[in-house]
Amino acid sequence: MKLVIVGKAAAGKDYLKNKLKMRDFTVGVSHTTRPPREGEVDGVDYHFIDEHKFTEMTGNDEFVEWMEFNGWFYGQTIEDFNKSDVMIMSKDGLAILPAKYRKQCVVIYLDMDRKTRIERLNMRDDANDTIQRRLDADEEQFKDDFKDFEIRITNPNF
Repeated sequence: MKLVIVGKAAAGKDYLKNKLKMRDFTVGVSHTTRPPREGEVDGVDYHFIDEHKFTEMTGNDEFVEWMEFNGWFYGQTIEDFNKSDVMIMSKDGLAILPAKYRKQCVVIYLDMDRKTRIERLNMRDDANDTIQRRLDADEEQFKDDFKDFEIRITNPNF
């Protein structure tokens, strides 16, 4: 069984992923065309690739799911999915995950309140994106009532 963590920006996805990693869970590393944030390491936080390489990989059917979010591409490869215990996915990425992969997953939805998320976003140094843009993108992505999860966490101090 695989654990898939889903949530809006600053909901605690990386925090939970890292807690599980410290307990010897194998963590999946997604591919993205987004530039690295300060402190992010290629191959640890993401596989940072250019759009040409991402397009090549989609053409070769290397992803179990992929999507565009905020102008950047994100995707989980089949290889990485198969070797991972824990991974982070977007709501939309989860929605397009083929059934044969989805049935292998337990989805944990981190559903944090907006105030907590804004406080956390204000503590980050993200020169590549604005807080308002991330909040707006999340509101658009989660505008429909999200119910595709097995576990929902709302306590910001989990």
